[in-house]
Amino acid sequence: MAVPAVAAAVLLAVSWQVAVDGPLLGLDRWVRRAVHTARHDVPNALPDHLGHLLSDLGSSVPAIPVLLLAGASAAWWWRRAGAGRWWLPLAVAVLTAGLIPLLVVPAKAAFARPGPLGDPLTPEQWGWYPSGHTATAAVSYGVAALLLARASGPRAVRGLTTGAALLALGVGAGLVWSDFHWLLDVLASWCLAVLVLWPLDRWLPRPGAEAAPEAGRRQASGSSLR
Repeated sequence: MAVPAVAAAVLLAVSWQVAVDGPLLGLDRWVRRAVHTARHDVPNALPDHLGHLLSDLGSSVPAIPVLLLAGASAAWWWRRAGAGRWWLPLAVAVLTAGLIPLLVVPAKAAFARPGPLGDPLTPEQWGWYPSGHTATAAVSYGVAALLLARASGPRAVRGLTTGAALLALGVGAGLVWSDFHWLLDVLASWCLAVLVLWPLDRWLPRPGAEAAPEAGRRQASGSSLR
């Protein structure tokens, strides 16, 4: 329980500092100055293009389609493996897609934090805290990796986990580099993702565990007929 406890503690501390405009926000300003210095020292436009590209990976497209495709693929594999609730991965993917805005949008509206450019919020804007793109990427790609890892062998788990983590980190870095978000906006969304992925990883069964009870029920049924 150490990992979700740390994530929850960090999320609460950061949220408190954002709400009261506390001294921790100085970290955001320091990181922004460091990024601007780095961008000035590297006049090549390639890092800026890469930052925008990474940021776009946190958009609903492509993140949500990847999540749903992973759920459908895992469900198909579970069905082939004889799992009783073979539809469970797809249901998890659909519910996750609906959960992301429920986690992010109310918080954005409540904190109403201006972005790094300092422009005041317009009536149709929710605010920048926490980062919606980071949450979408970390949760969508994380759950997709989790579902595919359940449907794959143990050798694929490390690659899927590493890939999802790199995508989440890359999206956050791209947002900060491109002045789309403060660092703490991104950090809060990473913590939210941990609080979603940790319990899901422990609750979601493996297809072998689903298939075994089903096979037992069939065997018992056949024995009663004999």
